Amino acid sequence: MTKKKGYRIRKAIATDVRAMQALINLFAKKELMLPKSLNEIFENLRDYLVCEDNKGDIVGVCALHILWEDLAEIRSLAVKEEAQRHGIGKKLVSRCLQEAKKLKIKRVFVLTYSRKFFESLGFKEIEKSTLPHKIWSDCVKCHKFPECDEYAYIKELI
Repeated sequence: MTKKKGYRIRKAIATDVRAMQALINLFAKKELMLPKSLNEIFENLRDYLVCEDNKGDIVGVCALHILWEDLAEIRSLAVKEEAQRHGIGKKLVSRCLQEAKKLKIKRVFVLTYSRKFFESLGFKEIEKSTLPHKIWSDCVKCHKFPECDEYAYIKELI
């Protein structure tokens, strides 16, 4: 577990899911990420980390989703507005990258509007077309496909 300024990062548990969905879908309503159903979160619960404040409230969420033997995706990174600028997003992504390294995943990518944030973490911009596993597993189901306006970034780990 990681602590910083009264915040604790840990693996998500089933009782976190409703708060996670509310936070993710708050950002989805602003068209900053895709919405998630309760079912989607429960089915992928092991992918998620949460950040809770010293009262135990969920203030951040992030997932590491494995797509292939050498490829994973950072998904659903969201931090409550009042908890932003405390390094929570950076810590969540760093923990996901640590987990990817333990799993011997060679590359981690993200589709994002937060270009500077991911560049500051060492991610490099790439063409979305270089991510066929993502495009044909998830993107084809998205309401923005094929006119996606997010930017693709990747980080080489090994």
